[in-house]
Amino acid sequence: MAYSKQFKEQAIALVSSKGYDPSRAARELGMPDSTLRVWLEKAGWRQPVKQDRHPQMPAAPLSDDPDVLKVRVKELEAQVRRLQMEKDILKKATAYFASQNP
Repeated sequence: MAYSKQFKEQAIALVSSKGYDPSRAARELGMPDSTLRVWLEKAGWRQPVKQDRHPQMPAAPLSDDPDVLKVRVKELEAQVRRLQMEKDILKKATAYFASQNP
């Protein structure tokens, strides 16, 4: 898949400037983890030493920065598509198993 230069820059900024974990950022952006890591490596980013964080705490605070918000919108759109697909699968499975009971 081809990604725009702007998308690459925003994905890199999400990790390098905003503190997101690369795996999480890639997953939420709907892209391969390895692709984001290659971009980060080429940009000279190094993984910081892990700090203990509360698992429920977001990796980065919400921002009013339009670039960050665009990336977040893409994350949420990908999540919506994934959840809709899961819902459709569950509906079909429910209908199938309901038809199996006399």
